[in-house]
Amino acid sequence: MLPTVRATRYVAPLREGGSMPGLMETDDEGTYVVKYRGAGQGPKALVAELLSGEIGRALGLPVPEAVLVDLDPAFGRLEMDYEIQHLLRSSDGLNYGLDYLPGSITYDPLVPPAPEGSFAADVVWFDAFTTNPDRTPRNANMLEWHGRIWLIDHGAALYFHHDWADVMARATDPFERVDQHVLLPFADDVRAADARARERLSADRFERILAAVPESWLVMGYGDERPEAIRRHYLEYLLARLEGPPRFVEEAARG
Repeated sequence: MLPTVRATRYVAPLREGGSMPGLMETDDEGTYVVKYRGAGQGPKALVAELLSGEIGRALGLPVPEAVLVDLDPAFGRLEMDYEIQHLLRSSDGLNYGLDYLPGSITYDPLVPPAPEGSFAADVVWFDAFTTNPDRTPRNANMLEWHGRIWLIDHGAALYFHHDWADVMARATDPFERVDQHVLLPFADDVRAADARARERLSADRFERILAAVPESWLVMGYGDERPEAIRRHYLEYLLARLEGPPRFVEEAARG
């Protein structure tokens, strides 16, 4: 589902994020913001990035195009900064890349024009569904580019997977942090957004998204389970959240 490209040149670190992603050029002549498998947050952050990003794309939301970026084991050997060299060398294999949006600026909710109410409701629904805590006024994780708002940085979403032993017990939990969502004041009918989302998401869609997750990311923090079993657990969780009691929707509507 995601194309794989090979990194050809390391351009610059992006030190604003805790995981220090990097700007890279690749053999498809593209430039990508790359999140690394060897970063401190571990591969689960990449799983959350990929799953959330593709769910957002399935909902028709503006998420930059994603690729898998293959790093050669020797890629970082000439990097002078030891921290960056260590990060690159510990991330050989497949990493997660998002299309670089040159000239984009951080979204500021105080700067007009305000987003459309239906768009804001769709984003609120999406973040409540994926339990994304990183869309607040302090850290919106959205960019403005070519007159549109783009959604980025989903590594903290789907945080249920950090307690893998009891996944399904939290599948229908409300998302209490939704009251801090940066777009909540602009959202119109979150229940209407729920209806729109349910028309676009399905078991088949989730299965295709999960199939894009590299097996090398499904090795840490999942116990002894094999990748196919891990994907099945993710699928069961996502379906239970989509088809179960809409507690997260009601929480957002109250907000």
